[in-house]
Formats: sequence, structure tokens, C-alpha cells
Amino acid sequence: MESFYSESPFGTSITAEEVLDSIGFLDDWEERYRYIIDLGKSLPALPDELKTEERFVRGCQSQVWLTQQFDQAENRIYLAVDSDALIVRGLAAIVLAALNRKSPQEILDYDMEAYFSKLDLLKHLSPTRGNGVQAMVARVRDEAQRLV
Repeated sequence: MESFYSESPFGTSITAEEVLDSIGFLDDWEERYRYIIDLGKSLPALPDELKTEERFVRGCQSQVWLTQQFDQAENRIYLAVDSDALIVRGLAAIVLAALNRKSPQEILDYDMEAYFSKLDLLKHLSPTRGNGVQAMVARVRDEAQRLV
């Protein structure tokens, strides 16, 4: 498995539950945005050769590339994402915290709407940023559906 997949802390040491707990301790959205940006800094960089048209996520206001690798032996999907915008890297990290290293069925069963609702996230984003986050989730779910 390529190192940017295996080196990612998302889905192992950084989980959806940890993100929810951390954001819950922050009082205002300025602090929460800083936390989200810091999460994005924890994403391993995606090599330039993987920033291709087929991995480009449409619907995002920034440039976003998402790649996935299925480990058949483990029945797990490993995700990697990158963006040219710090806040979008952070939003992508939030998605990876919930979905990275899960089986295709676990991804399909995971209630992203409830997760986003608990984070109180989407109403604090511009419509284009919110659409971009939803586009990332849809891309991952489409891949999971293909593998079930």
C-alpha cells in the first residue's frame, strides 16, 4: 500500500468521535475553523502525479483531488485527499476521520448527515463549500457501493 494511505492518521488515531469531542470543546466558530485547518495540516500530501482529472472532485469551489484504494484482503477502503485550500483540506480531513479505513458496507451505513449535524458544520459553510463536502462524500459512497 502506498505510504500516503498507510501514513494517514485519519480513521485510526483521528476518528469521527475524536473530531466531535474536540469541536465540542471549542466555544466559537473562529476557534473551530482554526481546528479544522489544523486537521487539514495532518493530511499526508497527495503526490502531484495523482492530482489527475479523474481524481478531481467536481462541485468544490477549490481544487480537490480524492483517491481511494481498496484492500481486498482487509475489506477496507483507504482514502487520500488533497486541496489547494487549507480550510478545504480540513473539511476533507473531517470526512476522512469518519470514512477512511472502513469496509464498503460500513461506509454506506455511516450516517454522514448525523455526523455533520453533530458538528453543526454545514450551516457554517458557504453553499459552495457545503456542496464540495457533499461531493467528496458522494464520491466515496459511490466507490463503496460499487464494491458491495
